[in-house]
Amino acid sequence: SSLCFASVSSQLFYDGHHAVAVELTNVVRADPPCPPSDRLMNMFKEAIHIEQTKESNLFDDLPCGLDLEFETEGSTLAPEPASYETAYVTSHKQACRAGCFSGDGQLVATGSMDASIKILDVDRMLAKSAPEDMEPGREQHAHPVIRTLYDHTDEVSYLEFHPKDQVLASGSRDNTVKLFDISKASVKKAHKVLSDCVPVRCIAFHPTGDYIAVGTEHNVLRMYDIQTAQCFVGAIPSQQHNSSITCVRFASNAKVYATGSLDGSIKLWDGVSSRCINTFAQAHDGAEICSVVFTKNGKYLLSSGQDSLVKLWELSTSRCLIAYTGAGTTGKQEHQTQAIFNHTEDYVLFPDEATTSLCAWNSRNASRCHLMSLGHNGAVRHIVHSPTQSAFLTCSDDYRARFWVRRTTSH
Repeated sequence: SSLCFASVSSQLFYDGHHAVAVELTNVVRADPPCPPSDRLMNMFKEAIHIEQTKESNLFDDLPCGLDLEFETEGSTLAPEPASYETAYVTSHKQACRAGCFSGDGQLVATGSMDASIKILDVDRMLAKSAPEDMEPGREQHAHPVIRTLYDHTDEVSYLEFHPKDQVLASGSRDNTVKLFDISKASVKKAHKVLSDCVPVRCIAFHPTGDYIAVGTEHNVLRMYDIQTAQCFVGAIPSQQHNSSITCVRFASNAKVYATGSLDGSIKLWDGVSSRCINTFAQAHDGAEICSVVFTKNGKYLLSSGQDSLVKLWELSTSRCLIAYTGAGTTGKQEHQTQAIFNHTEDYVLFPDEATTSLCAWNSRNASRCHLMSLGHNGAVRHIVHSPTQSAFLTCSDDYRARFWVRRTTSH
């Protein structure tokens, strides 16, 4: 800190504020005395330059996504979800409960109550849906399921790909999180296991990939160091949820993460200190929280609850800005499912349990788009959208996972 004061004092001398500089030097007893220097100004200039280039690089490639402060022309919206159709169906031996896309959108994974995990190649699924486009002779080589993993002993409850490496993480009711190296064609078993004493409900990788957050049937979130498997938990009991953690997600800049719980509250946590910085108590009028997801710019949080309502929260003001309504009107929601954005954040998607159909809204004004049947014979327990294209995955109690893509030709 004395070095810091010395820099301030030197800059004051340099700028001609001699009396103030002398007084500051006397107060902090700077030793040796501080010669005039513009070093502090140059440090600030350099820092601002780094910050600006970092920011421009950070957001150069990002689609702008949802920002209610700026109008978006209707003509620039992505294709409506009602224009999607099933391109491929894969089946497990019991209910399909988990699914995810890789960050580049090239792979999907599905997980089941039968404890199995499948990894599928997106291009191969697309080729199966349009066999006329496939090269002759490739049919037998192009099976979409490229890995099947049997290493859990109970239901696979959550799946997520590592943000940088060829690693898939799975959380299970067998009280473990397992990490699989999917770069190895022969992989069957996990190369790392994080063991808990209660069933795992949800997981989320830190954007750097160095940590993984794990929500369980306990009320305190776990944060694991991927390399050392060391577990960290919040140090302040009064900040914790009062019941099981149902969902956890990081903002893309990693400055904050969010958790939802059976206790009906959503909590926001500091990404560095893991202190709770905000709580939305009774976020869905006391109903359990089913899902949370940040917008790409980190300004908003989308949540869904067992009340079948979907809400958009402005984080700077802690206000619910938009409620997306109309789901759950024909029957009460019994199971947990998710509200998600499409890849451009133009639409909010939510499976309606009673009708097994997809509710879709314009994310900016909450106007309803067409309802679309999801074709399942059981509740849709998980939905996830591709991060890169007009495609999503639904996982259902009918044992099946369906891969949906935008129709390219009219039928």
